[in-house]
Amino acid sequence: MVALSAKNSFAGALRQSVVAMAFNILGIVAGTTIAYQLGLFGLNPWVIALYPPILSARGVIAGLFCGRLSTGLHLGTVKSRFHGNTKSFHLLYKAIVTLTLEASIAMSLVAALFGSVFLQIPTTDLVSIMAVTVATMALSLIIISPLTMIVSFLSFRHGLDPDIVVYPIESTVSDVLITLTYILVVNLFLLFGSQGRFLTVSIGLVLVFVATYLLPKNLKEPEFIKTIKESFLTLLFVSFIVNVTGSALGKIAEFVGGRREIYTVYPAMIDTMGDVGSIVGSTATTKLALGTLKSSFSSIRNHAAEISGAWASSLILFCVYSILSLLIQGLFNLPNLVRFTALLFATNLVAASAIILISFAVAILTYQRGLDPDNFVIPIESSIADSLTTISLFFALGVLG
Repeated sequence: MVALSAKNSFAGALRQSVVAMAFNILGIVAGTTIAYQLGLFGLNPWVIALYPPILSARGVIAGLFCGRLSTGLHLGTVKSRFHGNTKSFHLLYKAIVTLTLEASIAMSLVAALFGSVFLQIPTTDLVSIMAVTVATMALSLIIISPLTMIVSFLSFRHGLDPDIVVYPIESTVSDVLITLTYILVVNLFLLFGSQGRFLTVSIGLVLVFVATYLLPKNLKEPEFIKTIKESFLTLLFVSFIVNVTGSALGKIAEFVGGRREIYTVYPAMIDTMGDVGSIVGSTATTKLALGTLKSSFSSIRNHAAEISGAWASSLILFCVYSILSLLIQGLFNLPNLVRFTALLFATNLVAASAIILISFAVAILTYQRGLDPDNFVIPIESSIADSLTTISLFFALGVLG
């Protein structure tokens, strides 16, 4: 409650948002890695098309986990400790493991469908796509979930608002880690012959066995079932959205060719837009749970501090991304800086205005219908943010070049 009241101003929201979003600068690391791995991504069309769905699938799971942890910490249903935590926390974590497998399978199937339609990827590549996706998600669960808990618990203990701080920090670090993990798995699967493929499949099967063990063991737990049911609907919806992102990135790759400065900023851009939506949506869900925000669309004016603080922070970060990307790629000069910053700002203005309205609307609508907004808001908005940012970048490139 202290953290919640401390941020009820534009200055407070801006300060915490900038601090949280500053971690998105690490997204430049992921983007630079992609920029210098274009040869690997050129081995097969599905490799580049699958990258955004992989990021988004991890974002869906992480978003749900962050949202539930943040609200649980505020309400006291989750404790800020690793040992002796509540039953709600343990049921949530078991649900996250199960949903990770569901997300992997759903994303793989829809990626194969979209790839065959828009990028002429053979349907026979489905097995390869699924093997790489499940293995990448399995490794990410081991690496990233503990990070989410650490950031959630420590931020709450130090009087920060987890709704503002956790997802932006976690999503950025996660994107770097998931990018490195994805590149590792793709290398393993495509370049190391039958032994590499066997190891990839084996990693994925560990997740399959654990998830299928946990599911029947917790079928009588209402909280577990509620999380699985509500989140599964979200996953189906998101699976189609994020593969629009993958197809759009495939088209961008055809359009921009080897312009590495664009690939360098791409993960940081989609991260930041997702963070804007997560801050707006997550702070709204907590206010709704605490009764300090009315469940009506007109109450958005009472959420102006969080909205304006998050949006202003994103614009500041986009300036930083422009400078860093041009410096890294050896293209920094004033004309390039003006043109590239204009491109990023145009992308930001279109994507952010839409994602803010969508995040707030999802929070209100799910709450009005008696659903848990934390099962929907961040997973949906982060996926839509990825697609909107990618499509906005595509159109901005068409207009500004």
